[in-house]
Amino acid sequence: MPRPDHTRALHAALLTAARGLPVIPLSRTKLPAIRSPHRDEPRASGCRGACGRPGHGVYDASTDPARIRALFAAAPWATGYGIACGRGPHHLIGLDLDVKHGTDGVAALAALAAAHDFTVPDTVTVLTPSGGRHLWLTAPTQVPNSVGRLAPGIDVRGEGGYVVGPGSRTVAGRYLLAPGTAGHPLAPAPSGLLLLAAPPPPRPRPAPTPRHPAEKRAAALVRFVLDSHEGERNGRLFWAACRAYDAGLGDALAPALVTAAVHTGLTEREAAATVASAAAATRPRTPS
Repeated sequence: MPRPDHTRALHAALLTAARGLPVIPLSRTKLPAIRSPHRDEPRASGCRGACGRPGHGVYDASTDPARIRALFAAAPWATGYGIACGRGPHHLIGLDLDVKHGTDGVAALAALAAAHDFTVPDTVTVLTPSGGRHLWLTAPTQVPNSVGRLAPGIDVRGEGGYVVGPGSRTVAGRYLLAPGTAGHPLAPAPSGLLLLAAPPPPRPRPAPTPRHPAEKRAAALVRFVLDSHEGERNGRLFWAACRAYDAGLGDALAPALVTAAVHTGLTEREAAATVASAAAATRPRTPS
């Protein structure tokens, strides 16, 4: 027989889904209630539900009542539900405002609004067991998840994330709709807030340090040897070694040339003898 917390969570999840917000069942620890069907299949760990089985976390989320009932039936221990963020048509953003461990996310959001000249709109608000709150906002574009990036005490649940829905019970307590907000429409996120929540621009890559001409020459000679085919390996190695000694790089580059020649099929003894011959051929002759 279903437990009361399970029944209440299912009922609340169906009401939330009726607003166009996809949901999944959660355990008392706020984690998805259905375990991954791929936990013993490392190669399938990237599956997002294409296999057709439940247990893919936020990717199982649905607004279909029959699907939701099936998910809860597969997890009779579920006492809550999560609302998938970033999904159409609303592209929900959940602002998680913590007021614990010395942080005050509510005050921090008010300070951000004042500093960046935007107004926090009236919208659906959920009271969390720790005294914080979740604000539900919509966005025209995808917003990434972040933890404390906007300010201490403010977490953003966006694409790929979820918020715990009102009517859920967790180990910390119940999540409840704030009085007077249940009938609010989902408010659009202010543009100033969206700018702050957008992903930071990628750091420019430092320009590669130009290589010294001698280094470029040495790399080209090694590549010349590596590109050798059967029947030309010894000749190409001898030519490259001669050019290395002509450029004053011979002794430093000889080990790399020998290694490259071994990779092409010569023995180390053959390669070393060829490099030694090149050294002798390019050695300045002393007048007799």
